[in-house]
Amino acid sequence: MKGDKTPDHHHIARYCKPTCVVDGQIQATAFMLRKDEESISVNWLEYLGHSSREGEITELRKIYSAKLNVGARARIAVLNVGEVRNKVLTESPDNRNLEILHDPLENDPSHSGIYNLRDDDELIAELILETVLKTYSARS
Repeated sequence: MKGDKTPDHHHIARYCKPTCVVDGQIQATAFMLRKDEESISVNWLEYLGHSSREGEITELRKIYSAKLNVGARARIAVLNVGEVRNKVLTESPDNRNLEILHDPLENDPSHSGIYNLRDDDELIAELILETVLKTYSARS
């Protein structure tokens, strides 16, 4: 439901466009807030209801291809909610408390957002990048 907190033991995925990927490696810029955004878009993997991570990634690829022009180098970064929140809380200079909230869209029911960011948070973006558990190609 919109505004629900994503549980710390759950996982989120971030679509990382090709310009944020260099030599197959996701860059911190993938986790930077743009000036016109209030949150970083992610997807709540467990919300998708699949029994495996591969099933969740397959579903995400369908969602992304329906609304984006998925580039060949685009990646999906998988992160644990609690690890992201804890890393940023304990290692950011201002002890930033990120919120990861469910924000479903019409054709993207697992859509969520990482809130409490600013558009100049390079250090926070680096900390989030350090918590990436695994990456996948965004194309099928």
